[in-house]
Amino acid sequence: MTDLAPALALALSLAIGLLIGTERGWQSRSEAPGTRVAGVRTFGLLGLLGGVVGLIGIDAHPAIAAVLLVGAAAALVGGYLHDIRIDGQVSATFTIAALLTLALGLLATSGYSALAVATAATATLLLSMRHELHSWLRRLSDVDIRAIARFAIIAAAILPLLPDQNYGPYQAWNPQHLWLVVVLVTGFSFAGYAANRLWGQTRGTLATAAITGMYSSTAVTLALSRRLQTGDGSPSVLSAGVALASAMMFVRVLVLCAVLAPVALPGLSLIVGPAALVAAGFAVWLVRNSRAEAAGSGVEGGNPFELLPALGFALVVAILAVAVRWAEIRFGGAGAATLIALSGAFDVDAAIVTMGGLPAGMIDPAIAGVVLALPILINTLFKAGIAIVSAGWRKGGRAAIPLLASSAVMPLAYWLTR
Repeated sequence: MTDLAPALALALSLAIGLLIGTERGWQSRSEAPGTRVAGVRTFGLLGLLGGVVGLIGIDAHPAIAAVLLVGAAAALVGGYLHDIRIDGQVSATFTIAALLTLALGLLATSGYSALAVATAATATLLLSMRHELHSWLRRLSDVDIRAIARFAIIAAAILPLLPDQNYGPYQAWNPQHLWLVVVLVTGFSFAGYAANRLWGQTRGTLATAAITGMYSSTAVTLALSRRLQTGDGSPSVLSAGVALASAMMFVRVLVLCAVLAPVALPGLSLIVGPAALVAAGFAVWLVRNSRAEAAGSGVEGGNPFELLPALGFALVVAILAVAVRWAEIRFGGAGAATLIALSGAFDVDAAIVTMGGLPAGMIDPAIAGVVLALPILINTLFKAGIAIVSAGWRKGGRAAIPLLASSAVMPLAYWLTR
């Protein structure tokens, strides 16, 4: 460190203490003076003390650092115990926040200033949301708690433990990537359930479809189709969500094409643009015709997510991955268009990345947009099939109609613009 650097780091430690102390002081503003264990000044001093310990160096002077840290921690714990004896209220929030402030002050002067500031900001936000978090907890049901626990196992316990290596035929199967498909499908389904609980069925479903459709409209289609099959929600609203997710996919691929494969953008826009308008138009029409359904359907009793359909979808992705690798080995550069079409059956973005990585001049710019439109068409038909297979002909057909209409518009737009 330069001569100025330690002073700046120490000032940052003080700022961290004042930031958390301001929130804590505001929360206890109604208490009588002298009855609080720690206020904004104390929190500022705790952050500063942690910074001083960091500058002294725990490794260089362990005894001094231990005395300062243990002394501060003992004072806080003693104040907490005294507070319990005085008013009988049991709340460790102030003490834990104070100890965290001490640790973050130390972190700021130990070479991790950005991490310390980010953690302090997050802690302040969390502390300030006391009433919102308590209100949210009161609204949770047994189904919600079980769903959160199960999704935590799927996303946080299993996913990190799976090997990130390629196995199987043509080295096409990566266990971590395949399980990520399960995480996405169950996660989107759970996000939709949570959004419905927070904002109501129509707004929650559409918001989830629009946001998550920007990432994977295929996974959204599967999640909403499962809800169609179980009757968890208005059929028109759920079908509108499928149409909206597809419309967002069309927009996303145009943006990605402009960035990664601009040579294909003019032709692709003429084909995909009308399809996006058709999908969005269906979404609007279905929402307007969902008033009676939404009024008579509940959102409380549905299963937040089902694991078996997600596992089946991952199996389909694994089969497609083998097909793509086989096409790559079998056809090579001469079969570039075939490879792009196959790779886009599940992941349209992969097709755009493949196109952007091709050598200049390998594909004529006049047909580049058509080549990219083909996997988008296959993906849209694939999603229509998912809706029908998952929800049945009668229920899934309504969700498939916007997808089939968008699919029909794409070759028509190509024919009209040739």
